[in-house]
Amino acid sequence: MPARSHATRERILDEAELLFARRGVQGTTTREIVEASGQRNASAVTYHFGSREALLLEVLARRGAPVDERRGEMRAGLGAEPPTADLVRCLVEPYLALLAHGGGRSYLRVVAQLRGRFAAWRVESDVATTKNLGSILDELEQRPPVGEAAAGERLVAMIMLLTASAAERARLLDERRRPTLADTDFVDNLVAMCTAVLEA
Repeated sequence: MPARSHATRERILDEAELLFARRGVQGTTTREIVEASGQRNASAVTYHFGSREALLLEVLARRGAPVDERRGEMRAGLGAEPPTADLVRCLVEPYLALLAHGGGRSYLRVVAQLRGRFAAWRVESDVATTKNLGSILDELEQRPPVGEAAAGERLVAMIMLLTASAAERARLLDERRRPTLADTDFVDNLVAMCTAVLEA
């Protein structure tokens, strides 16, 4: 891909991510994304991504892929049959690391808006960027002795808790407001809460 075309794609991704985070995925138009990214051609999103939905998926994959890779690395270091809290930490820690920079915080705020898709996520997701996430969730689903249906419900509730909590902290940081908990305490507390949802 020519350098100029790559730079244009990245600019569109950056602006889409920011607008989706601040104005909402549903509240942001393709035209607004094109204008914010400084493109003269109204069909720039279609040209570079094919569709608005494909652009959204690319926004998610761009940040999600490195997070998933880190999750796999953490899981590999645990060995067989680790405690539930350690598996949960593999999900939480790499995800919350995105709070450290503006683009990551925008991503977290975008993901939280998609909670209506969580129940169907494991069927519809991009396997290439969520392989380790899916594998860890499969492990966790076998843990609670509550039956398959209830275990699935708990996983969805845990993901919603994780994504909502991360998005709220991202919003506070974007608004330059001081969160109640320090970073490490926030991670530890969220790991404990997510584990409690699974083990209740």
